[in-house]
Amino acid sequence: MKSKNLSENILKSVRSKGFKYIELDSVIETNHIVERSGESFRRFIFSFNDQNGNELCLRPDLTIASCLKYLNDKAKGTRKVFYNGQAFRKTLNRTDPIIRNQIGFEIIGSKKEKEDDKKIVETAIKSLSKFNYTSGSLTIGNVEIFKLLLNKLDIPKRWRLRLQRHFWRENYFNELLKRLETNSDVDPTIVEIDKKRYQQMLKQDQLKMIAGRSVNEILERFNNKIKDPRRAKKGKNVAKIIKDFLKIKCSIDQAANKLNYFFKKNKINLRVENNYFPITKNKVSKLNIRYSASFGRQLEYYTGLVFKIEIKKKSKNINIINGGRYDNLIGDLGSNKKIPAVGAAINLND
Repeated sequence: MKSKNLSENILKSVRSKGFKYIELDSVIETNHIVERSGESFRRFIFSFNDQNGNELCLRPDLTIASCLKYLNDKAKGTRKVFYNGQAFRKTLNRTDPIIRNQIGFEIIGSKKEKEDDKKIVETAIKSLSKFNYTSGSLTIGNVEIFKLLLNKLDIPKRWRLRLQRHFWRENYFNELLKRLETNSDVDPTIVEIDKKRYQQMLKQDQLKMIAGRSVNEILERFNNKIKDPRRAKKGKNVAKIIKDFLKIKCSIDQAANKLNYFFKKNKINLRVENNYFPITKNKVSKLNIRYSASFGRQLEYYTGLVFKIEIKKKSKNINIINGGRYDNLIGDLGSNKKIPAVGAAINLND
């Protein structure tokens, strides 16, 4: 009964911020999850085939279910919605629950990015008033800053895309940085051979087809490839800049200054304004507010703001709320245009 009352009180709190309640489908097509999270994620979902042979699964994530509803409803314009229910996911740790009780709230289709980010964070903080806790922390990050940094670094496009794509896989990402540092992915002998081939093909008919591709298309690939080699020193410097950036952690009121000092020191043409983050106070209610440049590697679909709230309850630290911006998710699920979205989920298991 206590848990039910807590859930109802949180739902009332979220509704009071102008969100409209919706029901979500419990079963979704498996490919929506696998395409977003990769085949390796399949082992964590509860899947089955329907009478027509289509593979379905119990929703492992309420956010994806909500975005699918927006898409299937052919919704237009802004939707401010909230929902509650269970997400079903297998775990590697036998003590972790496979059923997660959650309340989620989102703003979808709005172009007021900073205003909406702030609204979501404020709604998350307000919902905490329904919990009995002694202290807590709000960690804020932003994936967009890392992407902007990569675009300013003097590295080949191939490396830039690779580092961006694998940002979410921390161990592999660190392996990539080591390879970038040592220049170990470049074979000078192969590079010289490629350059000679490139010069030879420049003299050929550009429309001639070779193995299904025109000479012109092959030359474009060669052009990118022969520009890839870097001096070892350059790769080492770039890797150091990335590592130093990911070490930045500070109180939220110092975040803009710390980042701008880092950019200036490394001669990177970027600047973060003081109002870039949805909150600027170091303390709100019982929460200490901090910025972390490396935070946001939990889910691949985050594109901007990311945050988590942890509270201390009966001498136990509990990760109670996770949220962020995922502007590409609905497009990845099948929309023919980019639809902005930001939201958060409250964990009710603890």
